[in-house]
Amino acid sequence: MDISNPAVYTEIYEKHRRGVYAAAYRILGNDAQADDVVQDVFIKVWRKPSSFDAKRGELGSYLRLMARSRALDLWREGQSAGRATDRLKVVVSGDSSPVDDRPDLRAERADATDNVVAALRTLPENQREAVVLAYWGGLTADEVARRVSVPLGTAKSRIRLGLTKLRDEFGEGYLAARAA
Repeated sequence: MDISNPAVYTEIYEKHRRGVYAAAYRILGNDAQADDVVQDVFIKVWRKPSSFDAKRGELGSYLRLMARSRALDLWREGQSAGRATDRLKVVVSGDSSPVDDRPDLRAERADATDNVVAALRTLPENQREAVVLAYWGGLTADEVARRVSVPLGTAKSRIRLGLTKLRDEFGEGYLAARAA
């Protein structure tokens, strides 16, 4: 079967799109995202038809597996983005009120948070954004790169440079304690 042939590709799409959609929808529970997964899967097949090897299994299973994998990636990104957004709100707002009832600890944490926020403000904007997304937002360097539309190496460099400047300011143990 020649998947690169437009007629064959159309036939494959019509035969398997519902199964691919169902696999994605079971994970995401969202029509629009499931439709996006269907599009992603079939674009990948169109661009690289050689990625399917009939000796390894049936085409429908291969496409559904691709859909599940892509849907899980989207689900994880959503989970990570939600956590990152929550953490960013806390860091940006400067809300340093911990749940502790001890005034001495509250004052100490408020002072520490103010110091970190002030140090973050001294970083160049691109480094600050990368550090906050990665260190406090919980995103991987790859996720940071995609989120700010830069190459992976650039994102890694920005994170590394920003953290190096903060470590010079506070020391490595201080930052580890603040992230927790």
